[in-house]
Amino acid sequence: MDPQGHTTLLQRLQTVEKRIVRALELAGLVMDEMANPSGPRKEIVNSHCSEFIQLVKDIQMTLRDEIKGACEYGPFEKCDYVPRISNEICCKKLEYVIAQLDEMKQTIEGYGDDAA
Repeated sequence: MDPQGHTTLLQRLQTVEKRIVRALELAGLVMDEMANPSGPRKEIVNSHCSEFIQLVKDIQMTLRDEIKGACEYGPFEKCDYVPRISNEICCKKLEYVIAQLDEMKQTIEGYGDDAA
């Protein structure tokens, strides 16, 4: 991977990290609102939850794209067997992570449909 591509990858991952932090902040804000002694304000809870769901979807999509890109990268061509097999095992693990992310997305969408 060239230095330019490495920097771009780090920038994309930093963006994902910021989205994760914001999602956690939103979850905390909703929890605070739910604990409000005068009762939660529906519009605030709905707003935070909608933003949270969108952030999770964006995170899932970005991670999926990065994982797919990592699987398509073929650094071990013309090398020996062990590194290739290790790479294939890693790709299988990443495919499993993608499947888990898909399930999370479906669950989140189910929550979104229930709230509507």
